Amino acid sequence: MQLSGAIVDGEQIAGAGKLDVLDPATGKLAGTVLAASDAEAMAAVAAAKAAFAGWAARSQAERAAAVARCADILERNSEELARLLTREQGKPLGGMGSRFELGGTVAWTRYTAGLSLPAEVIQDDAQSHVAIYRKPLGVVVSITPWNWPVMIAIWHIMPALQAGNTVVIKPSPLTPLSTLRVVALLQEALPPGVLNAVAGPDSIGPVLTSHPDVAKVCFTGSTRTGIKVMSSAAPTVKRLTLELGGNDAGIVLPDCDPNAIAEGLFWGALINNGQTCAALKRLYVHDSIYEQVCQALKGFAGGVKTGNGFNEDSLLGPIQNRMQFDKVSRLVEQAKSAGGRVLCGGEASGGDGYFYPVTLIADAEKGMALVDEEQFGPALPIIRYSKLDDALEQANGLDAGLGGSVWSSDIARARDIAMQLECGTAWVNKHGGLRPDTPFGGVKASGFGVEFGPHGLDEFVSLHVIHD
Repeated sequence: MQLSGAIVDGEQIAGAGKLDVLDPATGKLAGTVLAASDAEAMAAVAAAKAAFAGWAARSQAERAAAVARCADILERNSEELARLLTREQGKPLGGMGSRFELGGTVAWTRYTAGLSLPAEVIQDDAQSHVAIYRKPLGVVVSITPWNWPVMIAIWHIMPALQAGNTVVIKPSPLTPLSTLRVVALLQEALPPGVLNAVAGPDSIGPVLTSHPDVAKVCFTGSTRTGIKVMSSAAPTVKRLTLELGGNDAGIVLPDCDPNAIAEGLFWGALINNGQTCAALKRLYVHDSIYEQVCQALKGFAGGVKTGNGFNEDSLLGPIQNRMQFDKVSRLVEQAKSAGGRVLCGGEASGGDGYFYPVTLIADAEKGMALVDEEQFGPALPIIRYSKLDDALEQANGLDAGLGGSVWSSDIARARDIAMQLECGTAWVNKHGGLRPDTPFGGVKASGFGVEFGPHGLDEFVSLHVIHD
């Protein structure tokens, strides 16, 4: 498969560069992108700027209808897109893999089409009329990661369009194929220039984030790169939504039934092979049930197959890229050398592709790199605690603050403890479940701004107050 690296003003443009996209399950070529350069990035912003006035002038009903048509197009092409996604990202077609991701994109798009931006009247009497209006910002740049490339693209694109903005999206160079195909398909529902894409090397990112005609940047990715995005956007005082790295903690209280919570803990940590920002990445378990939870998790893990995503019985796939594979391998080896006890996995799989087995490390401790760093892969450290205050202190002791969870048979007590977690979202007896109607975002070094629902839509507008 060979794709043009830019979609600008409704037209596909082949860049002069070449970007080879690898299948992480085989190490072989999944496709080639004729990569965009700085010139295509500048042209995409110009096209989005030119299209903005006409798109913003459309009624909310007209824009909502267009977004709803986008949902129809995504649904109609979901199997093609799911297979393309598995080819470049590695996740399985089934389970909570590519078909699950495409189902989520359709659901999020349909929900977003139902959102509105009504005027808010503060005063309306004989003395005065005061109203708040919400106006679109202009050109929005979306920069997306390789772990959920289609879903996160939709999270950025659809509320921006619904609010009246135009968009330029830059997907990760590791997974550009599915995003380029999505943008090409959606041209059917949108006027030229409203949605543009540029796929190429990381170097075109700063061209977009520093461009004076860009009003807002949505970035999902690492904290380190998020800092660079902030820096490049600062001279032109752009709006930002940053959903950055997480190192989510889960706290298991002593009143839990280990066998009852094992499945929820496992998928809270290992959804998408652990390659999810809001996955459970540090598990704190009370001493009284520690070994029982370890064994319950090990037992559940034994029934989960890791394999090529095109095998319908695979529930987990490979790590997406060599750099992440090497990081997970390094963190596990360091944990083992520091006294971590391997319950399962612990050694890189041989053969083709970036396959790494589900790895559970017991007797993990604060100070281990596997605990203190975000592993972003199929390796979970399990930390023993005896005092709840100590577990909370450790859970809150890192700069990350995306998500967290508390596990208990006493829901009221669990909610009270969840309130003490320093994170944007806390779950009780589950971890990582997101909803299109509920805001999601981080605190501390996990970023700022929120996505989803009316609160997320407000991130794409400015308030305009009129007194008369």
